[in-house]
Amino acid sequence: MRKIYINGQVYTGTLPLCEAFVTEAEHFIYAGSNKLAMTYAGKDTEIVDLENRFVCAGFNDSHMHVLGFGQSLISAPLAKHTGSLSDVLDCLRSHQGRTGGWLTGRGWNQDYFSDVHRMPDRYDLDSVSTEIPIAVNRACGHCMAVNSKALELCGITADAVSPEGGAIGMRDGKPDGLFYDNAMTLIQSHIPQPSEEEIMDMLRAAFRALNSYGITSAQTDDYCTFSHISWQTVNDAYRRLKEAGEMTVRINEQCNFHDLDTLKEFISAGNNTGTGDLLFKTGPLKMLGDGSLGGRTAHLSRPYSDDPETSGFNLYSDELMDSMIEYANDHHMQCAVHAIGDACLDQVLNAIDRALRKTPVKDHRHGIIHCQISRKDQLERMADLDLHIYCQSIFLDYDNHIVRDRTGDLADTSYSWKTLMNSGLSVSNGSDCPVELPNVMGGIQCAVTRTSLHDHCGPYLPEEAFTVQEALDSFTIRGAEASFEESFKGKIQAGYLADFVVLDADPFRTDPDHLKDIRILETYLGGKQVWRRED
Repeated sequence: MRKIYINGQVYTGTLPLCEAFVTEAEHFIYAGSNKLAMTYAGKDTEIVDLENRFVCAGFNDSHMHVLGFGQSLISAPLAKHTGSLSDVLDCLRSHQGRTGGWLTGRGWNQDYFSDVHRMPDRYDLDSVSTEIPIAVNRACGHCMAVNSKALELCGITADAVSPEGGAIGMRDGKPDGLFYDNAMTLIQSHIPQPSEEEIMDMLRAAFRALNSYGITSAQTDDYCTFSHISWQTVNDAYRRLKEAGEMTVRINEQCNFHDLDTLKEFISAGNNTGTGDLLFKTGPLKMLGDGSLGGRTAHLSRPYSDDPETSGFNLYSDELMDSMIEYANDHHMQCAVHAIGDACLDQVLNAIDRALRKTPVKDHRHGIIHCQISRKDQLERMADLDLHIYCQSIFLDYDNHIVRDRTGDLADTSYSWKTLMNSGLSVSNGSDCPVELPNVMGGIQCAVTRTSLHDHCGPYLPEEAFTVQEALDSFTIRGAEASFEESFKGKIQAGYLADFVVLDADPFRTDPDHLKDIRILETYLGGKQVWRRED
């Protein structure tokens, strides 16, 4: 059915704004003036008056964890209760009756605690229960706290040895209940795994929430959400939802593998970047290079300024990272690697450089996810390698408070996404949800102001601020560029997919400090409304 939308403030991907567009089936067929839009009217055409509301292409979160988000929606919501350790513990107490097995949650952040200035440990969690195993993830996903019952069930004793790329917290010669990065698998492997039906329920919940933020496309790392769930099971869950007509978000899967054999198996099964259809596609090989800045596990080239005992660590050996990126590149599979610390970034850049020297690929679009702590020489090297940058401007809401204390003068050249954009690189945006909520308008405000959302900490390196147009593009057309889809997604233009979002205010005319307050009114996927604000 053909629909004509008139009397709007429509951002097509270029300025000035236009006032109308036309959709037919799943695509836009015209964008421009009311007068010319009305020439597309026929006998059964529906006319929609936008009443001067703002419309742009549907938002594309270019790095998040859709399945992990769905899981967080059914776990203890610690992100809402992280103002103090006591609040975290009270939240867990109120949630424990809702689970028949392990009590899990995610979202605590010790930097927000008002009553103590440390991470929760086994003894804190024992105050909630010594009978039920408890495992709760820090907001960043790179640190987990467990209680004594969980340690007992997992066989973790004073003799436990930390795995490569991870650490088991110890105090007075005993495990303190804290596990960092690769050590978390020692716990995760014992937590009961969900059924495929439960996975589908998690994805349904995530889709609904993402649509409420105006998100119509997500580039997502799902294969590592559950330690014993195969990539085949995850793909099958998406397939079943697609066949049932329940997918309201287009998925580009960032394929997280930890070893070369699994990557070879995946590619030999016929999977590679671009395999799939408009609702579910295989994206890049995703690798997790290091930890997080908040947990002090991101790998820096020098000790942390506020904790000289550590500089973080890489999660892969040079040999393994080199071999996996080389194999992917040799088979024309895109690579996207998480790198937060500058020492990790060196490792990733070296691996990509070696792979491309061995097998040059003209339009590889290999990329860096997060790209937070960086040096000037690395910014120049990323431009030389023509990488894609997956930034998360929403991270500035929290990181503004810690980056200089953690990294010293490295902060002078970090989070430098505008510099990379000006060097000619494509810079897309996202949330890393559930690390942060997929709050696009909040992310846009952080990109434009370089300040925190509520206490206005900053601006941090204001010369790195995006314009409103650049920020909108980072969540639309730049996201499409990350997944090789810019020829048919990310703009309101004839021939493009009719994915769009209706807002209650024009970002170009909104005070930058109030961009986060713009509300999503309606979200459309392929011309069909998939979400509408009820009030």
